[in-house]
Amino acid sequence: MVSKVDSNKARAKRHKRVRNKISGTASTPRLCVYRSLSNIYAQIIDDTKGVTLASASTLDKDIDGYGGNKDAAKKVGLAIAKAAQEKGIESVVFDRGGYLYHGRVKEVAEGAREGGLKF
Repeated sequence: MVSKVDSNKARAKRHKRVRNKISGTASTPRLCVYRSLSNIYAQIIDDTKGVTLASASTLDKDIDGYGGNKDAAKKVGLAIAKAAQEKGIESVVFDRGGYLYHGRVKEVAEGAREGGLKF
């Protein structure tokens, strides 16, 4: 019998492999993206201290409508960039979380760049 590949396990494995190479510091924290079926989340993390500096998601009150599409992902990117600017963060390292750089993950990145983050 052929067993079906667990796509979330494969994503976690890719994410672990990428995380061995990138890390967020105080000067350039990590912008991490998590994508579920109906929402998308973004966090800016300082890995040296292990703290989340800023976060945004489609569950926030300022982002209305359905959270599982590209328009909502772009709004999350703009919101995370705004939150980062308030904390004085200008440049980050982008962590796509094991997902393909395509669709909603790409829209978060483009929204963050439009908002003023450099990566």
